[in-house]
Amino acid sequence: MTLPIAQTLHRAGQWPRLATGRVVLGYEDRFLRRKRLVTTAGESFIVDLAETSNLLAGDAFELADGRLVEIAAAEEAVLVVTGDLLRLAWHIGNRHTPCQIEPGRLVIRADHVLADMLRGLGATVTEAREPFTPEGGAYGMGRTMGHAH
Repeated sequence: MTLPIAQTLHRAGQWPRLATGRVVLGYEDRFLRRKRLVTTAGESFIVDLAETSNLLAGDAFELADGRLVEIAAAEEAVLVVTGDLLRLAWHIGNRHTPCQIEPGRLVIRADHVLADMLRGLGATVTEAREPFTPEGGAYGMGRTMGHAH
Protein backbone atom coordinates (compact mmCIF):
# COMPACT_ATOMS: atom_id res chain seq x y z
CA MET A 1 0.00 0.00 0.00
CA THR A 2 1.35 3.40 -0.98
CA LEU A 3 0.82 6.16 1.58
CA PRO A 4 -0.18 9.69 0.55
CA ILE A 5 2.75 12.10 0.49
CA ALA A 6 2.80 15.69 1.76
CA GLN A 7 5.56 17.84 0.25
CA THR A 8 3.88 21.22 0.75
CA LEU A 9 3.42 23.10 4.01
CA HIS A 10 0.91 25.96 4.29
CA ARG A 11 1.40 28.38 7.17
CA ALA A 12 -1.51 29.29 9.44
CA GLY A 13 -3.85 31.75 7.75
CA GLN A 14 -2.56 30.86 4.28
CA TRP A 15 -4.51 27.71 3.51
CA PRO A 16 -6.05 27.51 0.01
CA ARG A 17 -9.07 25.53 1.35
CA LEU A 18 -10.38 23.87 4.53
CA ALA A 19 -8.52 20.94 6.07
CA THR A 20 -10.10 17.49 5.92
CA GLY A 21 -7.76 15.93 8.49
CA ARG A 22 -5.84 16.75 11.64
CA VAL A 23 -2.57 15.58 13.15
CA VAL A 24 -1.66 16.32 16.79
CA LEU A 25 2.08 16.71 17.46
CA GLY A 26 4.17 17.57 20.51
CA TYR A 27 6.87 20.25 20.51
CA GLU A 28 9.70 17.88 19.52
CA ASP A 29 7.56 16.25 16.82
CA ARG A 30 6.80 19.64 15.23
CA PHE A 31 10.39 19.93 13.99
CA LEU A 32 10.78 17.62 11.01
CA ARG A 33 11.61 17.10 7.38
CA ARG A 34 10.60 13.53 6.61
CA LYS A 35 8.37 11.32 8.74
CA ARG A 36 5.33 9.04 8.70
CA LEU A 37 2.42 10.63 10.58
CA VAL A 38 -1.07 9.46 11.50
CA THR A 39 -4.14 11.72 11.57
CA THR A 40 -6.65 11.72 14.44
CA ALA A 41 -8.90 9.66 12.12
CA GLY A 42 -6.19 6.98 11.78
CA GLU A 43 -5.00 7.80 8.25
CA SER A 44 -1.24 7.46 7.72
CA PHE A 45 0.73 9.70 5.38
CA ILE A 46 4.36 10.59 4.70
CA VAL A 47 5.73 14.10 5.17
CA ASP A 48 8.61 14.76 2.78
CA LEU A 49 9.52 18.45 2.95
CA ALA A 50 12.45 20.02 1.10
CA GLU A 51 14.06 21.08 4.40
CA THR A 52 13.61 20.59 8.12
CA SER A 53 10.83 22.90 9.27
CA ASN A 54 9.48 24.22 12.55
CA LEU A 55 5.77 23.41 12.37
CA LEU A 56 3.32 25.61 14.23
CA ALA A 57 -0.19 24.88 15.45
CA GLY A 58 -2.50 26.06 12.66
CA ASP A 59 -0.15 25.16 9.82
CA ALA A 60 -1.29 22.48 7.36
CA PHE A 61 0.29 19.82 5.18
CA GLU A 62 -1.01 19.48 1.63
CA LEU A 63 -1.20 15.89 0.43
CA ALA A 64 -0.43 15.07 -3.20
CA ASP A 65 -4.18 14.72 -3.92
CA GLY A 66 -4.82 18.28 -2.64
CA ARG A 67 -6.31 17.43 0.76
CA LEU A 68 -5.07 19.47 3.72
CA VAL A 69 -4.14 18.08 7.13
CA GLU A 70 -4.13 20.63 9.95
CA ILE A 71 -1.30 20.58 12.49
CA ALA A 72 -2.35 20.91 16.15
CA ALA A 73 -0.09 21.17 19.20
CA ALA A 74 -0.43 18.23 21.60
CA GLU A 75 -0.85 18.71 25.31
CA GLU A 76 2.36 17.87 27.16
CA ALA A 77 3.86 18.16 30.62
CA VAL A 78 4.87 21.78 31.27
CA LEU A 79 5.68 24.10 34.14
CA VAL A 80 3.76 27.36 34.45
CA VAL A 81 6.00 29.97 36.06
CA THR A 82 4.81 33.19 37.71
CA GLY A 83 6.58 35.83 39.77
CA ASP A 84 9.21 38.37 38.73
CA LEU A 85 8.94 37.40 35.07
CA LEU A 86 11.77 39.58 33.74
CA ARG A 87 14.27 38.08 36.19
CA LEU A 88 12.92 34.55 35.77
CA ALA A 89 12.98 34.81 31.97
CA TRP A 90 16.63 35.85 32.12
CA HIS A 91 17.52 32.76 34.18
CA ILE A 92 15.51 30.46 31.88
CA GLY A 93 17.15 31.99 28.79
CA ASN A 94 20.59 31.72 30.35
CA ARG A 95 20.02 27.95 30.41
CA HIS A 96 19.00 27.90 26.72
CA THR A 97 15.62 26.47 27.65
CA PRO A 98 12.73 26.97 25.21
CA CYS A 99 10.16 29.26 26.84
CA GLN A 100 6.62 30.25 25.98
CA ILE A 101 6.14 33.88 26.98
CA GLU A 102 2.64 35.10 27.80
CA PRO A 103 1.19 38.02 29.74
CA GLY A 104 1.54 37.14 33.41
CA ARG A 105 3.33 33.81 32.99
CA LEU A 106 6.15 31.83 31.43
CA VAL A 107 5.76 28.21 30.31
CA ILE A 108 8.63 25.74 30.02
CA ARG A 109 8.83 21.99 29.54
CA ALA A 110 8.58 19.98 32.76
CA ASP A 111 12.03 19.70 34.35
CA HIS A 112 12.48 19.13 38.08
CA VAL A 113 15.94 20.74 38.16
CA LEU A 114 14.64 23.96 36.56
CA ALA A 115 11.55 23.88 38.79
CA ASP A 116 13.76 23.77 41.90
CA MET A 117 15.98 26.57 40.56
CA LEU A 118 12.98 28.78 39.77
CA ARG A 119 11.38 28.16 43.16
CA GLY A 120 14.72 29.11 44.73
CA LEU A 121 14.48 32.41 42.84
CA GLY A 122 11.05 33.07 44.35
CA ALA A 123 8.89 31.84 41.46
CA THR A 124 5.60 30.04 41.82
CA VAL A 125 5.89 26.92 39.66
CA THR A 126 2.79 24.89 38.77
CA GLU A 127 2.75 21.60 36.86
CA ALA A 128 0.26 21.48 33.98
CA ARG A 129 -0.60 19.67 30.75
CA GLU A 130 -1.17 21.96 27.80
CA PRO A 131 0.15 22.66 24.30
CA PHE A 132 3.72 23.99 24.37
CA THR A 133 4.57 26.64 21.79
CA PRO A 134 7.73 28.48 22.87
CA GLU A 135 9.21 31.60 21.32
CA GLY A 136 11.13 31.00 18.12
CA GLY A 137 14.71 31.95 17.43
CA ALA A 138 15.74 35.58 17.16
CA TYR A 139 16.99 35.11 13.60
CA GLY A 140 13.83 33.66 12.09
CA MET A 141 14.92 30.04 12.38
CA GLY A 142 11.88 29.02 14.41
CA ARG A 143 13.78 27.13 17.09
CA THR A 144 16.24 28.27 19.69
CA MET A 145 19.17 25.87 19.71
CA GLY A 146 21.75 25.62 22.45
CA HIS A 147 25.28 26.73 21.73
CA ALA A 148 28.77 26.08 23.04
CA HIS A 149 30.35 28.64 25.37
